[in-house]
Amino acid sequence: MIQLSDHFTYPRLLKFVFPSIVMMIFTSIYSVVDGLFVSNFVGKSAFAAVNLAMPFLMAFSALGFMMGTGGSAIVAKTLGERKKEKANEYFSMLIYVTIAGGIFFSCVQAVLIKPVAIMMGAEGELLKNCILYGRLSSISLTAFMLQNVFQSFFVTAEKPKLGLAVIISAGVTNMVLDLLFVGIFRWGLAGAAIATICGECIGGITPLLYFSRKNSSKLRLGKTRFYGSILCKTCTNGSSELMTNLSSSIVNSMYNLQLMKFSGENGVAAYGTIMYVNFIFAAIFIGYSIGSAPIVSYHYGAENHSELKNMLNKSLRLIAITSMVQVVMAQLIAAPLAQIFVGYDAELFRLTRHGFRIFSLTFLICGFNIFGSSFFTALNNGPLSALISFLRTLVFQLSVVWILPMFLGIDGIWGSVAIAELLTICVTVLCLISQRRKYHYA
Repeated sequence: MIQLSDHFTYPRLLKFVFPSIVMMIFTSIYSVVDGLFVSNFVGKSAFAAVNLAMPFLMAFSALGFMMGTGGSAIVAKTLGERKKEKANEYFSMLIYVTIAGGIFFSCVQAVLIKPVAIMMGAEGELLKNCILYGRLSSISLTAFMLQNVFQSFFVTAEKPKLGLAVIISAGVTNMVLDLLFVGIFRWGLAGAAIATICGECIGGITPLLYFSRKNSSKLRLGKTRFYGSILCKTCTNGSSELMTNLSSSIVNSMYNLQLMKFSGENGVAAYGTIMYVNFIFAAIFIGYSIGSAPIVSYHYGAENHSELKNMLNKSLRLIAITSMVQVVMAQLIAAPLAQIFVGYDAELFRLTRHGFRIFSLTFLICGFNIFGSSFFTALNNGPLSALISFLRTLVFQLSVVWILPMFLGIDGIWGSVAIAELLTICVTVLCLISQRRKYHYA
């Protein structure tokens, strides 16, 4: 069995992070499968409604990402310091806080979806569909938050394969039920939402049951007390992931507003298709970052700087290779992808294909920024991690998506993310150079 304390060669590293990568891909499949079935079986208006509501809905799941990434960094560091009992107390407290937060935010989501949809310009059938999908989705928000938390903690517990099995089960459930409820029973948008609810409940509740019982991992839920300083440190460490999710919701809303202005409902539908593929491509980098972060945190706690240097160098090389492969793949699949999602509408098909080919340049850069932010989270350097995420997902993207369309029209919208990633990588490189000098990683 591979342990956090091991020295990681390329094969060992890839074997260890692979389950986390697949976990993130299957997590992204939730919305992708919903979108695929809704677009082809319910129609363009319902598809646009899902994409219009999605940024708002994803904002509420941010607590789970924050607790998972920020908390796992602390727990892994504590394990590295040989304080297993204390690590389990921290782990338990963070899970209980997530449950409480999930219940609260699910109520808030159900109440606010209507005014937010109206603010985004939805009306008539589009507004009705936004409200329906948003309120049904709030039912499983707590479970989805737990799923996001446990994705990180399965790796810290040295059980990434078990985490993978849970996520695959959840993803397959969602896909099968989408086929059944939307494709066969024709329950429409409600059927897609119910399928997602079932999948997310499996992904969130199954790990809760596993860690609540005696198990063979390093972690177990049990008695704890409130550690205010640890919760604050978790929020600080995970602030980059919180910022990423909240900012993405704000930015995607801005994209939808701009697209409604330049291309109407078709623009929102095309952007939704592009985002679904972006979820999967970015999931590879996010999964790698989640899988490798506990290794970094453990060796940081053990003050093993030579292994930190090893992890950083190998990670940057792997990301560079993956980025180039992704760009080539994206160009090749642009047409068949658009055909699968929106082939029933010739104008929408052309818009989606053209937009994706421009947008795909993003994949050449984004992996370095995603890993850079995660690397500093793993080093318990939340502020620096948050800085990278804040600039990447909010400041640069909002600025570019506001300015570029004035000169390039809708093409400026498709290219905005790539330009924002290019600006961010300058900051990421400076931060990594500073870190290498600090610990003599040359």
